[in-house]
Amino acid sequence: MFEQNRVANTPETLAEYVKALTRLDRLDTARFHALTQRGSGLGGSGAVRQAADYAPSSSSYTSSWGSGAGSGGGGYYGSGSAGGPGFAAGPALGAAGAAALGGSGSAAGAAAEGVLGSPKNPLVMTFAEPSFSSQMWRTVRTLGGAFILVTCLGTLLDDKGLTKSFLNNPDLKPQMNSSTRFADVKGVDEAKHELEEIVEYLRDPHKFTNLGGKLPKGVLLVGPPGTGKTMLARAIAGEAGVPFFYCSGSEFEEVFVGVGARRVRDLFTAAKKHAPCIIFIDEIDAIGGNRNPKDQQYMRMTLNQLLVELDGFKATEGIIVVAATNFAEVLDKALVRPGRFDRHVVVPNPDVEGRKQILETHMQKIPKSADLDLSVIARATPGFSGADLANLINVAALHAAKTGLKEVGMRSMEYARDRIVMGAERKSAVISESSRKLTAYHEGGHALVALLTEGADPVHKATIVPRGLSLGMVTQLPEEDVVNRSRRQMLARLDVCMGGRVAEELIFGPNDVTTGASSDLRMATTLARAMVTKYGMSERLGQVALDYDDGNSMSSETRAAVEEEVRNLVQGAYDRARAVLTKHERELHRLAAELMEKETLSGEQIRSMLGLRVVEAAAAANTVGKREGGGGGTTAIGMA
Repeated sequence: MFEQNRVANTPETLAEYVKALTRLDRLDTARFHALTQRGSGLGGSGAVRQAADYAPSSSSYTSSWGSGAGSGGGGYYGSGSAGGPGFAAGPALGAAGAAALGGSGSAAGAAAEGVLGSPKNPLVMTFAEPSFSSQMWRTVRTLGGAFILVTCLGTLLDDKGLTKSFLNNPDLKPQMNSSTRFADVKGVDEAKHELEEIVEYLRDPHKFTNLGGKLPKGVLLVGPPGTGKTMLARAIAGEAGVPFFYCSGSEFEEVFVGVGARRVRDLFTAAKKHAPCIIFIDEIDAIGGNRNPKDQQYMRMTLNQLLVELDGFKATEGIIVVAATNFAEVLDKALVRPGRFDRHVVVPNPDVEGRKQILETHMQKIPKSADLDLSVIARATPGFSGADLANLINVAALHAAKTGLKEVGMRSMEYARDRIVMGAERKSAVISESSRKLTAYHEGGHALVALLTEGADPVHKATIVPRGLSLGMVTQLPEEDVVNRSRRQMLARLDVCMGGRVAEELIFGPNDVTTGASSDLRMATTLARAMVTKYGMSERLGQVALDYDDGNSMSSETRAAVEEEVRNLVQGAYDRARAVLTKHERELHRLAAELMEKETLSGEQIRSMLGLRVVEAAAAANTVGKREGGGGGTTAIGMA
């Protein structure tokens, strides 16, 4: 590169070039003289002397230099007997060269050459860019090394159990003082009564083991979402004054095989150190589902370790495992057998009294207006869980604040209930006057038949404000939670369902009835079929239960008989509703006009406006028998 002038020509580079030639044994006489001539313009032969001092000591060649007259350096070069070329410059060579350059000739040479790095003699630097393949290989190599390092480090930490300390996992740090008590849990009195025995055991385990008895090691809380299962577990720990471990079933699963089993062991080891205590596993069905031979090994290892830990407990250790699930039917049989989770506590949705207590608890920190009646709201919210009721209070409070009210009253509560059950108001919906009139007569027919039919639930509200998919609705509230319904009550419900279609036919004629009664017809048909096939309320078919959905379980004659009985029940309800509305057609017109004007009327407003004597539901209508799902609750009949 020096010979091709690809580097700057300076004394330093010249000295390095001479050193390189000396090492390679390529410094001959001609090259040496060329170098001395080339270096004369760089400040004499000082650079050559500097390189000559680097020559090996074994060289026998010496040079005796004198002061040059104008060339900046001169000398004598001879050959020695060592066989290799070499030279040694006298110590006065640099000074002599510098003196030789002191004249006018040296000044002219410096001006001609210029200063290195000046505009006349610029310093040129060239950088060689790496190729694309080398860059790609370097990137892949770096990423691969980082991935291998992180994977090895994570596996090592997880295997040694250091991850928990690094991540500060709360599973191994129990809550020492739970502030929740049984008095804070409302609407599940039966469940609290069953769990009081667990509290007594945690307070004094020897009291129960003196006679050789053993309490269950595991308690399984089963119920719908939002009923307070986690709160019950916290209440057990708070009442007993013991530490409380909380974890979720999904926390035990990990991508590495065996991690879930190790976490189960760590959890139970920490629990034994804090005994007596409570371990609460929420959503245990995530790891406790039915085992299948086709399952992967890691899916079975976690459950197997949990089963072993439950069996390893002693009766005197004072550790209670409480688990919660919404799907008890999917749990493995080995998990719920006696000796493990053998006590099942059902946590159902609260009844009307429980809903009232829950509403009162949530309303303690919220200002209430004088017209607020929580018992009415409790009756209007059948099937609501504790979480649903908390959401109801929250929506009502937000609505009251939005409308500028200082207190939460019945108006806000009704708004919140309708929004949760039926959906938000469709304020942007453009409804013609004829459609509003038809909806008013439709809902008026429902309300009037409900008021004048024995066995029907009392009318709570009628409205023609569109909500969700409905253009209007009539809400009926039972006086109390209904466990069973009599045949009279079911027939009354059929009559109310047919009231809307009958009102349309009476006012607008058979040719102008609309599709608004589709949901009413579907509800009436479903109820009539249940009366025939499930409840044994058909005189023709007798006291039998039939599986109508299974086409192979009954003959074609039986299916035809069922359809005939269903048609008779629905047609009978239609005839009764028509008789009621024909007799009270004047009241129907008044009620429809009032609905078109005010859009929403309460049951009290309807009764006072019409001045009718409402037939109350008979007290003896409720019979003792098996409870049917969905038997009790609010009836909302509307126009789709």
